Amino acid sequence: MWRLTARNAGRFAVHRVRRRFAPHHQRTELDDAFSLRTADDVARELGNMKGALMKAGQLLGFVVEALPDTAQQSLAQLYSDAPPMSADLAAGVVRDAFGRDPDHLFLDWQPQPAAAASIGQVHRAVTRDGREVAVKVQYPGVGRAIEADLANADVLYRLISSFTLKGLDTRALVDELRGRMRDELDYRIEAANLRELGQAFAGHPFVRLPALVEDWSAETVITTEWVDGLSWQEFLAQASPDARQLAGESIWRFAQHAILRLGVFNGDPHPGNYRFSPDGHVTFLDFGMVKRWAPGEWERLAPCMDAIIVERDPAMLVTAMEASGFLRPGHGLDPQAVYDYVSSPYRPYLTDRFRFTRDFMRDTVARIIDVNGPHAEVIAHVDMPPSFVMLDRVVWGVSAILGKLELEAPWRAMLLEYRIDAPPATALGRAELAWRGGSAH
Repeated sequence: MWRLTARNAGRFAVHRVRRRFAPHHQRTELDDAFSLRTADDVARELGNMKGALMKAGQLLGFVVEALPDTAQQSLAQLYSDAPPMSADLAAGVVRDAFGRDPDHLFLDWQPQPAAAASIGQVHRAVTRDGREVAVKVQYPGVGRAIEADLANADVLYRLISSFTLKGLDTRALVDELRGRMRDELDYRIEAANLRELGQAFAGHPFVRLPALVEDWSAETVITTEWVDGLSWQEFLAQASPDARQLAGESIWRFAQHAILRLGVFNGDPHPGNYRFSPDGHVTFLDFGMVKRWAPGEWERLAPCMDAIIVERDPAMLVTAMEASGFLRPGHGLDPQAVYDYVSSPYRPYLTDRFRFTRDFMRDTVARIIDVNGPHAEVIAHVDMPPSFVMLDRVVWGVSAILGKLELEAPWRAMLLEYRIDAPPATALGRAELAWRGGSAH
């Protein structure tokens, strides 16, 4: 990481000199070229590192809209096209798990992975009874790498918070991430998550999950049915407006149903975890980083959401934030200033209709992290309760996806379906209500 930082710092210095003496019309071209070279370098290094740092690159690649398109496309390699481990190493993981080489376990085994990401890589295979399956094989040693990454993150966060984010309890945040990522390293936990969510969404009109293959799933190997479909980049390149609407609303509703009705949700919503049909139907993959609300967790967080979205009440928000741990008593902040800052990511739910755009995401991220801007005083006091870490990832991740799809919808009315059982606001809402077999009031 130090070498990567130093290399790109040197590249940036050279770029600034070239840019200063270049004609004005060439500066944008130089900026884009610099961003692309840097993103390629970062993607290559993080792809080789695996683990938590690669996950950070995945998140940056689709949430940070300030990056040029070419740089985002370069970082998009981290979704599923990272450098893989060797075929022999992958076969060794399978052999250690089941006592036999994959060539003997399966009727057909593809030694070259179909996808490679932060914790493991996926091989295509055919079982002895003829089922096409996806076999995810964990990288040896990735657990040690993640522990080292998180130990370094703890030091880095504490350093940053001592200068800027003074209200942040960084150790608690890292401990929450550590717990979720440790879960992700045990594929038996992922198998249990998939089994549970598969049952919860059985027969759902637009949410699809792959079936688990129990016989060939273990601590470091998990096998599911093979899912054909378009990758995120392929879908973006060819999807019609109707397909985009179906895909985006499906992803949004899947998250809301899991968070607000089940209390069990996937905390890793990056685009590599979806497969798309050309008409916009989505299959949801990878359930390693799943968050479950502990008793009382959501009950502490929900009043904050209600104060922002349902009541739109700054004083109520401050009271709720103090009770849930976002603010310490005695902060002296103006409630309206707190509301203006905290409600920034929730603007889509404060109006009857809203169009998510990439500009909205870029501007909102910039506002949230601007520690020297107009919200500096609020930022200095706000903490993030550990229970909010995974929910925050979902809020930003799903919003980024909707921004890239540029979807417009009655998001406020849709959210109230899940929060207060309001009547369904769209055709998908009506289909889901019928699936639930209930009636809205």
